[in-house]
Amino acid sequence: MICEYNAIPPHARKIATSAQMREFDRRASDEFGVPSIVLMENAGRNVFDAVRDRLGTVRRRRVAVVCGKGNNGGDGFVVARHLRDAGADVHVLLLGDPNGVTGDAKVNLHILRKTGLEVKSIESAADVQLALDRSELIVDAIFGTGLRGDVQGLAADAIHAINASGLPVVSVDIPSGLDADTGRILGVCVKAECTVTFALPKIGLLSFPGATCVGNLIVGDIGIPLSLYDEVNIELTGEEWVCAHLPKRPSDGHKGTFGTTVVLAGSRGFTGAAAMASEAVLRVGAGLSTLGIPLSLQDIMATKLTEVMTRGLPETEVLSLSTAALEPALTLCDKAASVVLGCGLGTHASTCEFVQQFISAIKKPIVVDADGLNCLADAHILEGAHGDLVITPHPGEMARLLGISIADVQTDRIGTALAASSRFHCVTVLKGARTLIAEPSGRVYMNPTGNSGMATGGTGDVLSGTIGGLLAQGLSPLDAAVCGVYVHGRAGDIAASTVGMAGMIAGDVLRALPEALMELYGC
Repeated sequence: MICEYNAIPPHARKIATSAQMREFDRRASDEFGVPSIVLMENAGRNVFDAVRDRLGTVRRRRVAVVCGKGNNGGDGFVVARHLRDAGADVHVLLLGDPNGVTGDAKVNLHILRKTGLEVKSIESAADVQLALDRSELIVDAIFGTGLRGDVQGLAADAIHAINASGLPVVSVDIPSGLDADTGRILGVCVKAECTVTFALPKIGLLSFPGATCVGNLIVGDIGIPLSLYDEVNIELTGEEWVCAHLPKRPSDGHKGTFGTTVVLAGSRGFTGAAAMASEAVLRVGAGLSTLGIPLSLQDIMATKLTEVMTRGLPETEVLSLSTAALEPALTLCDKAASVVLGCGLGTHASTCEFVQQFISAIKKPIVVDADGLNCLADAHILEGAHGDLVITPHPGEMARLLGISIADVQTDRIGTALAASSRFHCVTVLKGARTLIAEPSGRVYMNPTGNSGMATGGTGDVLSGTIGGLLAQGLSPLDAAVCGVYVHGRAGDIAASTVGMAGMIAGDVLRALPEALMELYGC
């Protein structure tokens, strides 16, 4: 089950790293006087509430609480105590020697034992299996956000047993075995039905592949002062934010009010990319869309596109834009409010020279995608680009831009997006599951909309046109990118609900853009 995020309250749209959460815990105690053991008590109570909600009543229900020796296990001891007090039949399993439990976790272990509840030290996977066979629900309190390195030994065996049990699992803070900062599976990971995280969501809970292990995500308040969250610069984009930042639609507006976008795109065999990008501009509310296309392709594009204006530009022998297109392209952009460059453009040497010269000369807000980025991968033109720039690479394009591997990109998507924004002084849209939008100041937005049905050719072209159309209506590059990615993903979700994910194509997303906007303008 993929992480459900809609229930996250507005104040918890911020997303924290594990280091930030440790620092917030410390400062809550040192600066605000909230004892750490109170934070642990509140955490355990939140998990107990989630278990009670899942079972309806806990009285006489059989619950296994599987604990590690760290603070996550301490939270589990608190959960077990509340379950026992509510009349549940609780089995507490401790992986390892109880003498290794320290700090607040040791205090809560002592309290739990004082209640008369047995805490069974587990030495083998068979002991875990025996306890699970007698249970109706499992509370996973083995590892928290501090886990480093792959899970091995008894803990790995316990996680395998939990996953094989078929029982519903409520994980404490984060499913055990998940890297809190990347979403990477550390060898093996608990597959939870519900995860109760504390204070703020962690990056790994919302990032793939880890998000597939989280289930329903609940964010519990444990008493950390909200003012500390102002320091967090990563945010899960919320519908409220998008609704507040979409362009206004004045009643007396005309096509000039809503701006013109010039799309420079297309080559032989890739006219669809140009068509979808230029039409998406209009589908998100821009007043005019003009497509600059290789001259030999103009007639067919004029026939294909009814509402989009077309302009033929000088071309290469392979029907892509040539360096001779530079001056007419710049003239075409004189009255434009924004530009989209790169969709289906090709990478002929003359085309790449055109792209590099155009980027150096243009001073309009511009979205650069696909072959526009590929033509710039070996140059340093982006670093000195003028105007407001949005780049929209997929992981392969990002790897080429930064001279790293795709694996490096995917291992640290947030760090990679920030590195690109800093290096190129631009807004970076790193596409993929949970698309990221980063800007040079260090702010990052993680997008929650969209689905795997959008993993099909052309959806990136629709996104480029969407962002370009919002830029034309006066949004800043950051706002246009955040809103554009969210609207694009919402359109994908609408399309999936009507045609299904397996057979979805980019045109379905394009056609759903107006409905997505209608929903958001109505919120």
